[in-house]
Parts: sequence; C-alpha cells; structure tokens
Amino acid sequence: MEQENREEEQASTSQNNPLQTGSHRVSAELIPPEDLVFVDKQAVEKLSDGLISHYLPDLQNSKRALQELTQNQGILLDTLEQEITKFRECNSLLDINSLFTEAKVYHTKLVNIRKEMIMLHEKTTKLKKRALKLQQQRQKEALEKEQQREKELERERQLIAKPAKRT
Repeated sequence: MEQENREEEQASTSQNNPLQTGSHRVSAELIPPEDLVFVDKQAVEKLSDGLISHYLPDLQNSKRALQELTQNQGILLDTLEQEITKFRECNSLLDINSLFTEAKVYHTKLVNIRKEMIMLHEKTTKLKKRALKLQQQRQKEALEKEQQREKELERERQLIAKPAKRT
C-alpha cells in the first residue's frame, strides 16, 4: 500500500514542475530520482506538531527561567547600586571625620595660642605695673632729692653770716 502511495506521488510530482529551493528553480529532471524525497503534507504537519509539542514546554520553561534570571539580575543591579551609594556615603563620612579631626587639632592650637596670649597679657600687665611703680619711686626719689637740696640751700643761707642789725 505504501508502495502504491509513493508511486502515485512520484507520478503527480514527476511532471515538469520545477522545485523551489531557496531562490533557485531546479527542475525534477536535473535531480537524480534517489535524491528526491516525497513527503505527505499531513505527515509534515504531524511531525511539526510533534516536534513543537516535544520542545515547546522546555522552551517555555527556559523562557520563564530567563525572565526570572533577568528579573533577579535587575534586582541585583539595584542592590549593587544601593551598596555603591552606601560606600560613597561611608567615604563621605570618612572625609567628614578627617575634617572633624583636623578641626579638633586646629581648635587645640587656637586654645593654646589663646592661653599663651593671656599669659603674655598678664606678664605685660605686671611689667607695666612694675614700670609704673619704678617711675613713681624715681619721681619720689627725685622729689626727695630736690627737697633735700632745697633744705641744704636753706641751711646754707641760714649759716651765712648776716650782718647784724644795728640797733
């Protein structure tokens, strides 16, 4: 029976109908008969359906797995961006901490300079007071010398003989 079907198919297709392969036309006379294969359209459809039904579930599962992987990859990228942001913030905090440390060092220097200025101010105040006391003491000594000299001059005047008044 199969033999008869093949013979009928060969008879119907062996007419001078050219076969289409790609964009070239090939006539049946150029192809040797052993290379010609005649397939029933229903068989092609059933084989196609069988092939599709066999591989389609695996392909759909693969598609779902790829979609899930893509989604997970997106989530991982978002998480990675958040972590990068955290690291940048940490670096900013380190920079801020170094600035605070530097500010503390300069604050300590300023406090030391202030203490030194207060100490110098106290010393200058003491020196000014001492200078004022010394100046006052010198003025006092000068005044006492002047008074002593005047007393001596007065005493000398008194010691100088005075002509006696005639009475």
